[in-house]
Amino acid sequence: MSWQPSNDPVLGDPKSCDALDLIIVPRTRDLGDGFAVRRALPHGKRQMVGPFIFFDHFGPVQFMAGKGMDVRPHPHIGLATVTYLFDGSIMHRDSEGNIQEIQPGAMNLMTAGRGIAHSERTPDVQRRDGQKMLGLQSWIALPAGSEEIAPSFQHYAAEALPTVRESGFTARIIAGHGFGVQSPVGMVSPWFYTEVTAQAATSVPLDPDHEERAIYLVDGEVEIANERYEGPRLLIFRPGDRITVKAVTPVRMMFLGGDALEGPRHIWWNFVSSSKERIEQAKQDWKTGRFAAVPQEHEFIPLPE
Repeated sequence: MSWQPSNDPVLGDPKSCDALDLIIVPRTRDLGDGFAVRRALPHGKRQMVGPFIFFDHFGPVQFMAGKGMDVRPHPHIGLATVTYLFDGSIMHRDSEGNIQEIQPGAMNLMTAGRGIAHSERTPDVQRRDGQKMLGLQSWIALPAGSEEIAPSFQHYAAEALPTVRESGFTARIIAGHGFGVQSPVGMVSPWFYTEVTAQAATSVPLDPDHEERAIYLVDGEVEIANERYEGPRLLIFRPGDRITVKAVTPVRMMFLGGDALEGPRHIWWNFVSSSKERIEQAKQDWKTGRFAAVPQEHEFIPLPE
């Protein structure tokens, strides 16, 4: 999606267990037609968790018949976008010629590298009939040595992703490894992303092996070290501690993180880079039409002034 800067998300609960480094309550923005977006990252006190540099939670929204989402073509550099849906469908088109309908539970990973443009729209059938939409979009910042790799696209349907089913909870391994299994998604740096749904009174472990870890509570309430937290919240943990999450109510949450990058990143509009000069170049490239066109699209989002 196209990004515009906004106020930082707010800090969360004043008390927390010793293993928690930061609690973030995402700030909500209304984009119109009841379409609300909650942003958890970036934050003034924490730019990234592993390589996750952007984390948006959009919906739930009910689009009436004839209405839908229309994110016109816009550019990216230096990152990979992960779009993950719980409800609804989005039609992805990009300047590499990829056209893919994204459905709930599927992994959609677009690696921008040196530059890609894409659009995200409600598919024709769902626009005609109306649909409910709820999902997440994250940006994964690329390592300095990989920021200029060739753009690429990966898509895995929900049934192609490994799923672990235990008593009381289910985990879908979207990227990286978790619960003893590995996702087939290719990555240029180590990171992980898992959807976990749990019944009330069920305990779920968070793997201590990853350097940086967080849990995004989409909905429901959990207990960690005798403290309770309600969604939506981003709970960022200190490294190394063994964490057990107990569902107080039925809960949906995302486990995420990975290896920290070698340094911070500059973010301007939809561009992420370790170099300010590279972002300036990307601005001019978009302004002067040097990005490739997106198939079946005849409009675009202009460079912000």
